[in-house]
Amino acid sequence: MGQKQIDFFYFFGSCYAYLSIMRIDKLAREAGVSVRWRPFNVRTVMAENNIALRTQTAKVKYMWRDIERRAASHGIPFVQPPIWPTDPDLLANRVGIVAAEGGWCEPYTKASFHSWLIKHEALGDPGTLTSVLTQLGKDPNEVIDEANSDRTIAKLATETDAARSFGVFGSPSFVVDGEMFWGDDRLEEAVAWAASGHKLQEPRVTH
Repeated sequence: MGQKQIDFFYFFGSCYAYLSIMRIDKLAREAGVSVRWRPFNVRTVMAENNIALRTQTAKVKYMWRDIERRAASHGIPFVQPPIWPTDPDLLANRVGIVAAEGGWCEPYTKASFHSWLIKHEALGDPGTLTSVLTQLGKDPNEVIDEANSDRTIAKLATETDAARSFGVFGSPSFVVDGEMFWGDDRLEEAVAWAASGHKLQEPRVTH
């Protein structure tokens, strides 16, 4: 039996995704499962489900405090609410698609979220991207040109379709053999499912 995989669907601009981005590799490694990093356009699926978080003032205020608490609980750096909403043209997300195809999505994602949440730089800003990509040893002009290509735009749409097909409606989400888990607080449960260690997967005893 081959190693189980978690499809990790997330959005550059999702603050809860940051918590999972900083935790998923270690948890998956310890459980003996692999992770496929899959950026997608959560704005599309949220609109389809009539979810408009940015207009819900009380919920947004709660979100920042909740993220601060969860980050502290997990020992993850978090200073203060970042520039949000961010990446208006989805450029950081499209670069994520390029990175995923090139095999460097994880370091790009971590570097991008660090620049956004810790250094308070705007995601998708050309200057921010140039700094992040240079840090990773990539040619910023070459990568950004590829991110702006019709092929990459179509690929982001394809990944969004894939997320939708699993019933994904928010970021972060985790899919294991078609089983979908939503939210950073479900990461451990998704890992357990991938490792066949979830209570629901235990054989049922019949009498």
